[in-house]
Amino acid sequence: MSKHLAVGSIEGARDAVAKAKQRGLSIGLVPTMGALHAGHVSLIRAARLETGFVVVSIFVNPTQFGPQEDLSRYPRPLAQDLAVCAREKVDLVFHPDAGVMYPPGFRTFVEVGGLQDVLCGKARPGHFRGVATVVLKLFNIVQPDIAYFGQKDAQQVRILEQMVDDLDVGVRLRICPIVREPDGLALSSRNQYLDSDQRRQATVLYRALEEARRRIENGERDAAVLDRAMRERILAVPGATIDYAAVVDAVTLQPLDPLQGEILLAVAVQFGGTRLIDNLRLEIGKR
Repeated sequence: MSKHLAVGSIEGARDAVAKAKQRGLSIGLVPTMGALHAGHVSLIRAARLETGFVVVSIFVNPTQFGPQEDLSRYPRPLAQDLAVCAREKVDLVFHPDAGVMYPPGFRTFVEVGGLQDVLCGKARPGHFRGVATVVLKLFNIVQPDIAYFGQKDAQQVRILEQMVDDLDVGVRLRICPIVREPDGLALSSRNQYLDSDQRRQATVLYRALEEARRRIENGERDAAVLDRAMRERILAVPGATIDYAAVVDAVTLQPLDPLQGEILLAVAVQFGGTRLIDNLRLEIGKR
């Protein structure tokens, strides 16, 4: 990747994409907040396989952080991220600053009612309003054919699917599997905040989800039983504070009882000042 294909302006991004389209290339977009890890790389490689011109956006979006959240300390290793993009042969890196994305007088936001106020949205009011707004802006700037997201952010994915459908956005969403460490911990830019003890304890998220999955495979259909099992498993770990452990309909994100169809097992747990999320999506046939 040559240096002139890392741009911070909207005009620069649009110009590079327009030239790619003139060459008949399809456009793949991987939206990120930087601090790229193997999960992001899996999205970039998926985009490379399917599209002719791969764009990675790197933007720590201030509108999705609450006043008590970690915006100021969120990792911003831009040089390392650009090196990852070069290694993966990304065609364009779009890394605007906040003033580019939210110029003076900015006042338009996107909300997806019903889906944004549950699970993570309940604890983080306004978070998904910021996510939906910045993603729609990126779609309008880059005009991708396909955009790539990770299943780890399951609620975000569902909200973006709804936004794309409701607003007739001409972008296909490709949802890629969660990338995990060998011990099951889902990769996240926030994992680097964990100390060594917390890092070991954080594997409880995946263990709790797997226990719920096993119970479902053995015939359990009572959501309350599964909720309780996940909570007990998590609370057995010192220092873990549960935000939520939930079993919901994968489309509506609402509680289900009895369980059937597409379901989402989702957990959010705090270790010190670090909040981690994880999920499993399952399909249950009617009994």
